Amino acid sequence: MSAAYTNESQAFVDLLKKLKAYTEAVGVLYWDLRTGAPRKGVPGRSETIGMLSADMFKLSVSDEMGAHLDALEAKLDQLDAPLRKMVQDTRKDYNRNKLIPPQLYQEYVVLTSKAESAWEEAKHSGDYETFKPYLRDIVKMTQQFIDYWGVKETRYDTLLDMYEPGMTVAELDQIFGNLRDQLVPLVEQVKQSEYKPEFAFLKDTYAIEGQKAFSTFILNQMGFDFAAGRLDESVHPFAIGLNLRDVRITTNYLEKDVASAIFSSLHEGGHALYEQNISPDFAGLPLSEGTSMGIHESQSRLWENLIGRSLPFWKQYYGELQRTFNSQLGQVDVESFYRAINRVEPSLIRIEADEVTYNLHIIIRYEIEKMLINENLSVDDLPEVWNDKYESYLGVRPSHNGEGVLQDVHWSGGSFGYFPSYALGNMYAAQMVNTMSKAMPDLDAHIASGELAPIKAYLTEHVYQYGKLRTPSEIIQNMTGEALNPQYLVDYLTKKTKEVYRLS
Repeated sequence: MSAAYTNESQAFVDLLKKLKAYTEAVGVLYWDLRTGAPRKGVPGRSETIGMLSADMFKLSVSDEMGAHLDALEAKLDQLDAPLRKMVQDTRKDYNRNKLIPPQLYQEYVVLTSKAESAWEEAKHSGDYETFKPYLRDIVKMTQQFIDYWGVKETRYDTLLDMYEPGMTVAELDQIFGNLRDQLVPLVEQVKQSEYKPEFAFLKDTYAIEGQKAFSTFILNQMGFDFAAGRLDESVHPFAIGLNLRDVRITTNYLEKDVASAIFSSLHEGGHALYEQNISPDFAGLPLSEGTSMGIHESQSRLWENLIGRSLPFWKQYYGELQRTFNSQLGQVDVESFYRAINRVEPSLIRIEADEVTYNLHIIIRYEIEKMLINENLSVDDLPEVWNDKYESYLGVRPSHNGEGVLQDVHWSGGSFGYFPSYALGNMYAAQMVNTMSKAMPDLDAHIASGELAPIKAYLTEHVYQYGKLRTPSEIIQNMTGEALNPQYLVDYLTKKTKEVYRLS
């Protein structure tokens, strides 16, 4: 920070930078663990991550940190906005984490590191029994943490607040209930439609090398900076921002599903654009990350769906995909491809779900997480509950746990409370694009001509640059002029689905 800061402020910032350096080191170890570290090295790597994470944890709740916070809070009104926000955020984390015994935290980090590798193997084989002991321990330790932190309105509220500050179960129940009530009739209309898009060509055989080449091409078009990031492969796609100039993403290539890698690359690329375009003034500081998981997911879903599944987008980029896979797509016109990638079809796999039913996948996970945390649902009963909800909500039932309860990585990392962020991200994204289309009346023309830079610039101006400086509610209010309004998502999905299925 600049010399204008007092010695106390500078010492506080230096401590935050030290913590951020630890975070980056642990992040590199985690990325390596997920992208190719030898299987036999997993236990040792997990212990290393646990030790470093424990050191970070101790530093974050040290007496030194507490003294800095006390001193700066005494003159909070005199601090500039970035420093004031860091003091406020750090105090919230400090008060919460100070209650957790460091040894318990280290055990938890080691457990989740091992659990994620166990999950990979269990997912591949569909063997829930081998993963279940890890999940049982993770749920048990999560409940212990909630006891230390203190229960909000419900136990699940305590977890939800960590991913989307200010959001509550009561509010989500209402939002999700509204969403479900409006989308279920739309799905019924689709079922009754005589026009069903052809999509068998998407399940042809697509060489992995060609998919890699197209993913790289499309990320370049979005504005992903490969000099400040990289694309790798993992079982479950993810993005990780190590620092503002090292943002890494992964995808998963399926030979029999060309759409999977395309849209996961767009999705993770959206996360990466956010991280790569945060103000350089925040480098090395806690402000150099997304403000919430809901806003972060808004950017990934915006690029994946509202731009990446639009007709203007494919009018520009379909030719390149056809050249890459001429034998599979050479005789398929762009409108047929567009309708195929936007078909509405209840399915088992969340990350491959269409835009309309996707939110039902999230609602299922949200309801199950509430049962686990608030109602003590046993992990023994989890597969059956999962399967029953899929049959009830989507009319499909998993044939094995690999396409059921084991399909997502999140619970192996202890990320209870994360899943609602995806649906919130859809809502934020639809509202943001509605505003952006008014500010840029020629938005579709930009997309259709491959001019995506103005979109990136607009999002940088209104979202990316602020990092964690602004809260989720401040971001959406300042950008769109109103609070989160789920109706924009419903209107967008209704209009698009009626177009694809030729509904009146």
